[in-house]
Amino acid sequence: MTTINWLEETRKRQEALIATTQSFLQIKSVLDPATAKEGAPFGEGIRKALDFALEVCSEAGMTIKDVRGYAAHAEFGQGEELIGILSHVDVVPEGDGWSTPPYAAEIVDGKIVARGAIDDKGPTMAAIFAAKIVMELGLPLSKRVRFIFGTDEESSWKCVNTYFETEEMPTMGFTPDADFPLIYAEKGLTDLTLCQTKEAFEAKAEKGAVDVQAQLVSLQSGLRMNMVPDKAEAVLSPKALDAQSLIAKYRQHLEANDLKGSVEEKGGTVVLHMEGVSVHGMDPGKGVNAGTELTHFLSGLTLDARAAGYVRFADRYLHKQHHGESLGIAHNDEEMGPLSLNTGVLEYEAQGDAIFRLNIRYPHSVSFDQWSAVLAKHGAEEAFELEVVEHLTPHRVDPSHPLVTTLQRVYTEQTGEEAGIIAIGGATYGRSLDVGVAFGPLFPGRPDSAHQRDEHILIDDLVKATAIYAQAIYELAK
Repeated sequence: MTTINWLEETRKRQEALIATTQSFLQIKSVLDPATAKEGAPFGEGIRKALDFALEVCSEAGMTIKDVRGYAAHAEFGQGEELIGILSHVDVVPEGDGWSTPPYAAEIVDGKIVARGAIDDKGPTMAAIFAAKIVMELGLPLSKRVRFIFGTDEESSWKCVNTYFETEEMPTMGFTPDADFPLIYAEKGLTDLTLCQTKEAFEAKAEKGAVDVQAQLVSLQSGLRMNMVPDKAEAVLSPKALDAQSLIAKYRQHLEANDLKGSVEEKGGTVVLHMEGVSVHGMDPGKGVNAGTELTHFLSGLTLDARAAGYVRFADRYLHKQHHGESLGIAHNDEEMGPLSLNTGVLEYEAQGDAIFRLNIRYPHSVSFDQWSAVLAKHGAEEAFELEVVEHLTPHRVDPSHPLVTTLQRVYTEQTGEEAGIIAIGGATYGRSLDVGVAFGPLFPGRPDSAHQRDEHILIDDLVKATAIYAQAIYELAK
């Protein structure tokens, strides 16, 4: 059989690929509960984008199935085994500051600029066109190939969860929604809450502090568990220390520790503001946690008993403890890297609840039960109760699995570059599959514009990714 030049075949279809991708990107497919209805559970825009993708697949000769608008699939080929390609048609809100309209999908300096260009509508269309190449060349397949389109990836993943309640699990597959060369392993992801009620604290019958310098009225920092908070505010009621003394101590602390913040006297209270640096919670050490920096300052004051326990816990176990060292849950893995701990939200109300909201990501070589029991034990020391809000177990495909080795070989043949494998702390649709990986579309060295203003994909990269996906589909399903 003649060797197929996949890049040449893609270039023959480049004009149609670009035009179809632009039309797809011009659909505003953002979660819109106001227009949600039966068959469109996440709004009309997302439904329109799903219909567009299905129409392109249907015109290519694929068989279509819609799963109540939560997800849908398009299938071709024959055989018992099933190759899955998972992507999503929803996008995050566009935000402000774009240099071109976010849904115009204009071509600027060789890039298609639009919300969803790289995450995930651009690569979704690249994979569909890759399949069209395989079909149009009439290549014999011994397996079925199924595109599975999600509609809720950017929020709660109800799409794929609903889909797999009734539909077949692929034998193996990939998602074109991350980085090249290949992501084969993803850490376990957990969102956890440590909550102490006022009643639980009072049941401890803890002795009150002597010569209390200030009472902590409230503290608030952070909005999301998976982000390092960049702002924090605490309200103090002066006791043994007057307002001016508290203000002076705080200003001195900021200067001595090269921190940014401010302080004011307001209605008989002292309001402390702390500024940090926000980064993604998968690597919290790269940021500055405004919340734990503020509790660190407060730990140097003599506070009322409940507040003292709250800041003591924060300062001992959470301040600059990005891997759970003081908690005794630190664990490093040669493949996936270390367990990471992010204190994304801190909340304290003197007359209400005291809360820490944590995002912990852990490698496959330590069990959730093992480290969460240690965390719960330390929390109980200060009358905190541990609640698991969300838990995704670690995901890993053996590096010697044919899925991994085949995709590595394809990448190398198409690019001439070594195809290393990557483990990450984030989550992709790859973990929705029993045997699934993430495969492109972002090439090494390219800036990641996903979720940012002027999100884009280089046309050269779109074409190159399509050629890679075309060979990958054929090699996996032949």
